[in-house]
Amino acid sequence: MIAIIDYGMGNLRSVQKGFEKVGCEAVVTSDPKVLLDAERVVLPGVGAFRDCIRNLEEGGFVEPILKVIKEGKPFLGICLGLQLLFTESEEFGIHKGLNVIPGKVLRFPEGMQEAGEELKVPHMGWNQLDVKRPSPLFNGIDSGSNVYFVHSYYVKPEDESVVAATTNYGIDFCAAIWRDNVVAAQFHPEKSQEKGLAMLKNFAQMK
Repeated sequence: MIAIIDYGMGNLRSVQKGFEKVGCEAVVTSDPKVLLDAERVVLPGVGAFRDCIRNLEEGGFVEPILKVIKEGKPFLGICLGLQLLFTESEEFGIHKGLNVIPGKVLRFPEGMQEAGEELKVPHMGWNQLDVKRPSPLFNGIDSGSNVYFVHSYYVKPEDESVVAATTNYGIDFCAAIWRDNVVAAQFHPEKSQEKGLAMLKNFAQMK
């Protein structure tokens, strides 16, 4: 059973439907105890970092999340769910994250350009993955595959070896990480059509 954490922020139903499309049972839960019984856990998220981390704390999710990661259960972070795994974010001031992955969440620089055109923030739409490491999430997924992004901030890990894929939007940035049982993506697999659904299935089969 896959538990999708409901802490009041995130497109939970679309993530659940993505898993259902690939034949995997997934439950949306606001009960932290359910995480401890689940085989796999998903942390989705949209919105502001500070609000999300506060909701996780108030909902009693922080300790169960850290426990399931420590126990080695497959864990997937999506979009803000990737960012929350990091040490801190500079969104609306400095806010502490879960510190599972040492590093920072930074805003895209002002005035980024491509082919003489100024790039808009948020980075929104389809973009290509440059796969750096054979993450379990990317089984059967080629480098150059297009996935769907919506974000104004990106993660910068202290240890570059956790980076599983990058993308370029004015700068090269980390699009996905993998360390042991933890995989996480800045993009939205559930909105990335066939490639994204294949990634959800890969996560459901992750050992």
